[in-house]
Amino acid sequence: MQSIEDKVHQRILKVKRGNLLFPEDFHDLGSSEAIRLALHRLEKEKRIARVAQGIYVRPIISQYLGEVLPSAEEVAKGIAKRDRIRIVPTGVYALSALGLSTQVPMKLVFLSDGAARVVKIGKRTIKFKKTTPKSLLAKGKISSLVIQALREIKINNVTDSEEKKIVGLLKKENPIDLIHDIRLAPVWIQKIMKKAL
Repeated sequence: MQSIEDKVHQRILKVKRGNLLFPEDFHDLGSSEAIRLALHRLEKEKRIARVAQGIYVRPIISQYLGEVLPSAEEVAKGIAKRDRIRIVPTGVYALSALGLSTQVPMKLVFLSDGAARVVKIGKRTIKFKKTTPKSLLAKGKISSLVIQALREIKINNVTDSEEKKIVGLLKKENPIDLIHDIRLAPVWIQKIMKKAL
């Protein structure tokens, strides 16, 4: 008779290293309490690593760095996928993702249609802020980041070089998505985005 811990471990071994593991992934193997206990034991035995509360991983092993854990960005995307929510990076993180800031934000803030909450990952935090559905309607990956980055910079603070870089990035966006997303932006941001068409 295989223990729940063994069953959980067998399933984990089939998952690609680096992929996030949530207790929900094993719900068919036992009660939520038994699954939590099994994951806790497997972590103690160093078979998996705990990334954040209720989030585990079988780390990628690098010959130079040893165990490589998922980034905060990957964890945010993993949570969004698990909870079937949409997320959009905001603030300094949006600036950083576009290469407009070299600052690595310790706090990642995402607009979300899920519950508001904060997840701690080592020294970094991920904050999910509940927002209106309209804020999540942007289709383009680049254009949705641009809208949030420009909101962070604020009107009248955009330098010529920033604008040039933004327009250059937007030219790589799918034109149909870009036209769709321009309509969602405040008027002053629309003016900048239209320069990419």
